[in-house]
Amino acid sequence: MCRIETIAKQTGAAFTLRKGDYLKVIDPEGEQVSDLVLFNKDDIRERISNGKSMDFEESILLTQGNTLWSNRSRKMATIVEDTNGRNDFLLAPCSPATFKIMYNNHEEHPSCFENLLRNLEPYGVRPDDIPTAFNVFMNVQFDKDGKLSVEPPTSKAGDYVLFQAEMDLIVGLTACSAEESNNYSFKPIQYQIIENK
Repeated sequence: MCRIETIAKQTGAAFTLRKGDYLKVIDPEGEQVSDLVLFNKDDIRERISNGKSMDFEESILLTQGNTLWSNRSRKMATIVEDTNGRNDFLLAPCSPATFKIMYNNHEEHPSCFENLLRNLEPYGVRPDDIPTAFNVFMNVQFDKDGKLSVEPPTSKAGDYVLFQAEMDLIVGLTACSAEESNNYSFKPIQYQIIENK
């Protein structure tokens, strides 16, 4: 597949990616976050791990040249290009609980957790399998005391992150549904699978 696919605002998608192939995640309009999760295609118990990734990469800010690692300490994907350079690997996908606990919002609200689960269920992924996502374009800051804040993404229209798969993968991807993460404006996310011939 070389065509560009579009994920509508506040929705998600799931698909497979072969070892060696590339995944390009694009912010077509700017200031839109995308939650990315990865699973070993042959064993979904192996999944992306923020702890292992930050440990082995010795950084909490992963960008071009860094690798995303699994809970089994194996390489899952390498970031080949990153035109924005600001991503987050600290915060979990927004969920119904996020909006209730953090924002006192008890109304029905789209969430990345639900969008990931809905699209990954056909691959056998269950709720407890959803890990902390690699939040593409998300701008999380922290002060000297460790207090976290979510700031507007710095991504501009057309910015992208290019990943290369280090194993056969199942990929979950969203156009994030949290107001604060996206500067209070929801937009689509695009992606492209590029075969490594």
